[in-house]
Amino acid sequence: MKPKAPTHTPPPDAADRRAGAPVICYPTDGLPVPDMALYQAARGSVEKTAEIMVPPRDAKVFQVPAGHFFRITSVEGPQVGDLNLWNPHDLAERFYSGKTRALHGTHLSVSDRIWSSHPFLRPIATITDDTLDWYGFDEFGGSVHDVIGTRCDPYTHNLLAGGQYHHCCHSNLTRALADYLDCPTGDAEPHIHDVLNVFMCTGFTRDTGQYFMKASPVRPGDYLEFFAEIDLLGALSACPGGDCSSEHSSDTAACYPLLVEVFAPAKRALKDWSQPPVNGYDRSHGV
Repeated sequence: MKPKAPTHTPPPDAADRRAGAPVICYPTDGLPVPDMALYQAARGSVEKTAEIMVPPRDAKVFQVPAGHFFRITSVEGPQVGDLNLWNPHDLAERFYSGKTRALHGTHLSVSDRIWSSHPFLRPIATITDDTLDWYGFDEFGGSVHDVIGTRCDPYTHNLLAGGQYHHCCHSNLTRALADYLDCPTGDAEPHIHDVLNVFMCTGFTRDTGQYFMKASPVRPGDYLEFFAEIDLLGALSACPGGDCSSEHSSDTAACYPLLVEVFAPAKRALKDWSQPPVNGYDRSHGV
């Protein structure tokens, strides 16, 4: 896609208008700061309590109690995953990718937090370890673990290519949640939401501003680890694009499983830690 050509002549003060300095929309100095030293100390005492293997081109649901850790690991080959998170006691509280992006940036790593939807808006998970933190931003502006994409879905696939493709991440997550809730897919689908693209390498092109993906740097043994700030219900899809080096929603890309492990810290390892409260706004909206 070529950059769109302007149809209007720039005004005489165009350069001055463009010269305005950027201002951070949401300064984060007032955010509650995670106690990373406490989390790191607690990690040293953990014992595995559960593991779930997510098959290629499919999704699985898992549960993580508050105060536990969970880790997503590449186990056989380069593979990206699409992650949804909910409060299992109220599915209306779920991962809010847009606000997470506004607070922490386009791509996440250690000490960044996963924030929940309105009206709750609280941290529900904190990233505690990331073996790909060395990647940073490459020459194309790409980085890993993004909150700028949505998830591959059958509606966009149908719009752009036609046909009925059922193993994109949206459908994978829908089936997995429907199985967990023992309900029809039509009842589960509204709960599926924009994802954290685990291990995916993405950015925006500098000329057209389009969302791009490129080969993920993930290799077997790499992982992304989280601390559960509240009880969590998670669903992870092993994307049908594999490492997303060429396409997604594909039956031809090399795809591999992803491993989810849950770890419990030793008793008293978290000392005085407590779950974050829901947001303090009174919800009156000026009425």
